[in-house]
Amino acid sequence: MTIAHTLGALSVMTGALLAAQAAQAQDNTFINPDWANSAWYLGAGVGQSRATIDEPRLRASLAANGETVTGFTKDQRDTGYKLFVGRQLNQYFAVEGGYFDLGKFDFKSTTSGNGVLNGQAAFRGVNLDLLGQLPLSQRLSLLGRVGMHYTKTNTEFSGNRLLGSTNTHASERKLNAKLGLGLEYKFSEALALRGEVERYRLNDAVGNRGDADLYSVSLVYKLGRPASATPAYQPAPEVAPAVAMPAPVVVAAPAPVPVAEKVSFASEALFDFDQSTLKPQGKAALDQLLGQLSGMDLEVIVTVGHTDAVGSDAYNQKLSQRRAEAVKAYLVAQGVETSRVYTEGKGETQPVADNTSAAGRAKNRRVTVEVVGTRKVAR
Repeated sequence: MTIAHTLGALSVMTGALLAAQAAQAQDNTFINPDWANSAWYLGAGVGQSRATIDEPRLRASLAANGETVTGFTKDQRDTGYKLFVGRQLNQYFAVEGGYFDLGKFDFKSTTSGNGVLNGQAAFRGVNLDLLGQLPLSQRLSLLGRVGMHYTKTNTEFSGNRLLGSTNTHASERKLNAKLGLGLEYKFSEALALRGEVERYRLNDAVGNRGDADLYSVSLVYKLGRPASATPAYQPAPEVAPAVAMPAPVVVAAPAPVPVAEKVSFASEALFDFDQSTLKPQGKAALDQLLGQLSGMDLEVIVTVGHTDAVGSDAYNQKLSQRRAEAVKAYLVAQGVETSRVYTEGKGETQPVADNTSAAGRAKNRRVTVEVVGTRKVAR
């Protein structure tokens, strides 16, 4: 199949990707990134396959039978595709099984005396792989795979120079190894795009052994995504009302007492995954906090962003600072004086839990808001 056909297939996949993204535009929140570390997923990929036809061996075989090769053409590229299902074992590994079709590869040769020898080989089969995933950032991961594939090869010959072969149609089934390398980019918790190159070790039906490569682009969709939920806000404990003294004793009102209140929000409650723009649910949570501060003379508010250990130190530092700045911007927009709000990004430097577990990483992804001021006492 020509490169034009391959590009056409890739255009169809790109259109499907854009449609899927549009359908999810209103429900694309990263409310639980760690859910994806144990999810089942489905995927499909298409791309260009390449194999090597052993022209020197074929020419030598014809020459051994007294033929002189006058022309030789070969098509070593075709469109390949794959369908697969997988299960995440954890953040770094998954098991994946699938079906693939690498397409067809052929040659045409002519010899002296109007001789013709044509051949074609087709490869399709099933595979089982162990997939490794190394996060480069919260959205981008490096992929590596190793596995086995069970492939059926169909080889056909035609023409009037069949080299004494009476079997013009041969079939072979073999178990061989495969390797792969690629990148994955997450659009959301559920939807990702992969670009990969995979090498299949192959046997054809006439005793040849070689490799075929598949360069593919795939869509991956994870199943069972949790529903969105409004973040829960834990208000500060209410101050017990003062007990009124009986008349005629007059009790002087106590002097205002400085107080400090600190609230910690999960990052997923305020922001989409890998983003620093407040979600509507996050704004609602901050509105609840501001409501609790009514009646207080504010002195200072400090917002501090924190991340887990996924991704580089530099990237996490910048993300935590942007999120702290986003919280400040919203508080200022609600009437808090900008000179009273300070921000700081701690990145992954101050974990409150173990980053090796999903639950621990969820606790470490947080934004804290600390308020210092004095409560007004009614007279």
